[in-house]
Amino acid sequence: MRIGLLTEGGYPYVSGDAGLWCDRLVRGLEQHEFEVYALSRTEGQENAGWVALPPQVSRVRTAPLWTARDDGAAHGRRARRRFAESYGELAAALCEGDSSDAAALPQAAPTAQADRFATALYGLAELARDEGGLVGALRSEGAVRALERACRAPGALRTAREARVPDLLAVAAHLESALRPLSLDWYDDQGEEAGRGLGAVDVCHAASGGAAALPGLLARHFFDVPLLVTEYGVRLRTHYLSSGHGASCEGPGSPPSAAAADAAHTPAPAVRALLAAFHGRLAAEVYRQAACVTPGNAHARRWQERCGADRAKLRTVYPGMETSRFADVGDSPDAADPHTLVWVGRVEPAKDLVSLLHAFAEIRKQEPRTRLRIIGAATGEEGRAYLGHCRMLAAQLFPDEADGPHAVGDNPVSFEEIGGPESATLAEAYAAGAVVVLSSVVEGFPVGLVEAMLCGRATVSTDVGAVVEVIGGTGLVVPPRNPRALADACVALLHDPERRARLGAAARARALELFTVEQNVTAFHGIYLELVAQAPMRRYLVDDDGDPRPFAVPPEACLPGLWAGPGASFTARPGPAWAAADRQARGASPVAATEGAR
Repeated sequence: MRIGLLTEGGYPYVSGDAGLWCDRLVRGLEQHEFEVYALSRTEGQENAGWVALPPQVSRVRTAPLWTARDDGAAHGRRARRRFAESYGELAAALCEGDSSDAAALPQAAPTAQADRFATALYGLAELARDEGGLVGALRSEGAVRALERACRAPGALRTAREARVPDLLAVAAHLESALRPLSLDWYDDQGEEAGRGLGAVDVCHAASGGAAALPGLLARHFFDVPLLVTEYGVRLRTHYLSSGHGASCEGPGSPPSAAAADAAHTPAPAVRALLAAFHGRLAAEVYRQAACVTPGNAHARRWQERCGADRAKLRTVYPGMETSRFADVGDSPDAADPHTLVWVGRVEPAKDLVSLLHAFAEIRKQEPRTRLRIIGAATGEEGRAYLGHCRMLAAQLFPDEADGPHAVGDNPVSFEEIGGPESATLAEAYAAGAVVVLSSVVEGFPVGLVEAMLCGRATVSTDVGAVVEVIGGTGLVVPPRNPRALADACVALLHDPERRARLGAAARARALELFTVEQNVTAFHGIYLELVAQAPMRRYLVDDDGDPRPFAVPPEACLPGLWAGPGASFTARPGPAWAAADRQARGASPVAATEGAR
């Protein structure tokens, strides 16, 4: 089976999103052939290079999202008219609506709006296919004027009607960047590479929504290739949070300030409203056309349903994690200091270490021997500033106290990094404490929590993101930004070592059952076979004269299962001479007769 793996800012680049998951998926499914189609986000990402690719990756095609390469396509009068019509329809679909609240949660658009957006999008795609690209047209003054007409039209959103020229230029530039995949030559290669584009793969698998899924939409539209979309972090939710839409985008259990860390950089209301409409319409179209959508947790699933995803297409597949590096700690007896709490993660405001420090002050009143180890590094200027603030707060709350006049004072809170003398590895960091604490106010899928579970540790977590779904009753969960509740839960576990042991054992068993690489790879292998079995037979073989051979590939080649029963045996016999033509198949690679039974 040939899989077209679509990524944005991730695999196969050394740095990027979901790169490790993609690598594990590709390596775990070595029986399939993968073609990677990657969109890069920055020049630095491209310069950093790729990870080592396994042999089942037969091809890699890349394109930048951070810069536009004008293909020099010169559009005639008829092409310009087609562009104006399609782009005008796209702009009108973004501007029409009933609500002027740009900060509201996204909702599925009415059918008429969704159809209008889809018609315009595919109209632009067909124009790009016929005329050789849209980079120049999307950058033209005509595109800005089309946006302006849509914003000034009767019935447009109030925020859109308030758009000024700088706002229109900003929206046009963003749309040009987001629509660059329409102009790529990934879909139907010619010449010596005939049959090697996205139109010839068996399944398009988008590793995220947004720009990564757009090439899959076009393969679905032009060639009827089944589209599978995996979202471990919903791209539309990320857009809402980064554009300053506020707490309503985060869902239950999140404070108003959690999504507003970049409030100073929030775009104008008109820009925010139009871009939110574009990303919402695109997400809805991706969900509508996808044959299957695999959220990584129920939190992501709720977002997808809110944006119009059909429940019948949704199938939760938890991200797989490598368990071997935590095996020694998880299988060994608990030798941690019974009076130590551990926090492990990336230091940033969303982790709410301030509430954790205030909670620890309450814990110390009841358990004076307790220590708190904060293990993690800060990234970026904001993270380093937040780490400095937490250090100062810890010094104020817990001034160094010495046991005697000649002893050196000691602070019960320590700030460390992985690789230090006391926490050389991530597993050792989790093993250092009797209880692992997660104090976040914003979380998607809590990877650190799963790592603590694999280490067999009892946990206390805040109720954000997919925490409750991951824990499932094997740890204590408290409301976010509630230091008193966090302190009470930690004290309860510190006072009860038997309960800690029971919860830790149950947590490890749950993690090994649900969150391993093996279960993740097995799930996607089954989904691939199911999608191909349900898709129409698009592949055909040709003879030396180029005439089609309609019965060269039997339908059973795409069906999973044992066709002749479990006790059947097969004898390999040399095939006829004309079978060698299978190696010159156009639009497909050869399919083994037993592929569906793997």
